[in-house]
Amino acid sequence: MSIDLETPRLILRRPRLADVPALFEFMGDREAMRYTQSHESVQACRRQIAVCEYRRRHDGYAPWTILTKDDCRIVGWGGLYEDPFDPGWGVELAYRFHPSVWGRGFASELAAACMAYADTVLRLPEVGAFTHADNAASRRVLEKAGFEAVRFVPEMDRYLYRRVWRG
Repeated sequence: MSIDLETPRLILRRPRLADVPALFEFMGDREAMRYTQSHESVQACRRQIAVCEYRRRHDGYAPWTILTKDDCRIVGWGGLYEDPFDPGWGVELAYRFHPSVWGRGFASELAAACMAYADTVLRLPEVGAFTHADNAASRRVLEKAGFEAVRFVPEMDRYLYRRVWRG
């Protein structure tokens, strides 16, 4: 298994096309993705993964497939990226997790690992993130990772957060 990064409980590795069915299980679930966008089809999920992997080759970073260390089960997708489908916001932290692992601190663990990577490897001057106005759990994840709310973006019904490099 090609591992790009590890945390105490997670394996973060580059997505593979074989991951798409497991990722679509939650990324295609409208209720699970109620605070973000869900995929309408397996093909749409595959397209997002493929486009982000293309960007990884260009930018040097993109979201990972997230697996639990204890059983190597795919439980999420996330990391740093410049959103190819909504450009112009700069580097962002994004994450999506299977509902079965919500509340276990995996998003906070991912966010901390991503910010350490942004600071020490990529040396990014700042990282942004968006969270839906009603998603209190995601706001807590971002604040714990050192992000601060910048403003509400009404056309997106989301708050824009920023975290400045701590070098």
